[in-house]
Amino acid sequence: MKKIFKYQLQPKPENLVEMPKGSRVLTIQTQGSAPNIWAEIDPDAPRIKRKFFIVATGQPMEIPETSSYLGTFQIQDGALVFHVYTDNTEYAVDP
Repeated sequence: MKKIFKYQLQPKPENLVEMPKGSRVLTIQTQGSAPNIWAEIDPDAPRIKRKFFIVATGQPMEIPETSSYLGTFQIQDGALVFHVYTDNTEYAVDP
C-alpha cells in the first residue's frame, strides 16, 4: 500500500536522500525553516538514493543537464529563494 512520506533536505547544494525505489516526489516546501520534499512511496520497495540539488536565485546552476525542476521554496520571510531539481537517477544503497 502506498503512503506519503516527508524527507528533509539539508541546506547545501546537493542532497543524497534514501527512499524506496520508484518514489514519486509530489512537492517541495518548507516546514518551519527547513526545506522538505513529500513523496508518494511504497514502503515495501527496495531502498535507493536520489540526488536533489538546491540552487539559490541568482547563483550559478551547477547541476546535471538531465535534471528536472521540482519546485521553489522561500525562507526568512521570502528574503531567500531557492529552487530544487533532481536528476531522477536511482543510486544503490550501500549494504
